[in-house]
Amino acid sequence: MRYIAFTVLSLMCGLVQAADAQSVIEPPPYAKTVNLSGPRFGITALSPGVVDELQKRSIEVGSNVSQFGWQFEKEFYAKGSGLAAVNEWVVLVGGLEQGHVLPSLSWLVGLRTREGVEFGIGPNVTAAGVALVVAAGVTVRTGTFNVPLNVAVVPSKVGTRVSVLTGFNMRRE
Repeated sequence: MRYIAFTVLSLMCGLVQAADAQSVIEPPPYAKTVNLSGPRFGITALSPGVVDELQKRSIEVGSNVSQFGWQFEKEFYAKGSGLAAVNEWVVLVGGLEQGHVLPSLSWLVGLRTREGVEFGIGPNVTAAGVALVVAAGVTVRTGTFNVPLNVAVVPSKVGTRVSVLTGFNMRRE
């Protein structure tokens, strides 16, 4: 019985020492962030299924709609890694040229290379329903001025939407 009590006590002391040793481990440094928010505009091609779904909701539009909006973007990066994590909220209104306001909200998370090539994925909510958006593109940089060019594909139960968007932003830390 003494042997069991001694063993249990030894294990407990070891656990306390291990927990205490972990508390002195330094947390990682703060991530450096860059604000790359700015206006976006472009065009979205709607498949026949998406056009039909909108018609069911009394929204009559053609197979192509304009897009105007704003992208709220934060880039998180570490020195020398070459890759940056990106968090984006894209708020758009489409169809203005056809007399409609078709709101769209996307939240994308992804990666961007040092050369400006990027990829992201996340949820999308529009008047046609909820879906997953997959986007890729490249950002051309000139000093602090950036011009992104992105292609986004949104497959859903009713059809597919393909958007080509561009815009600009100024690098702000």
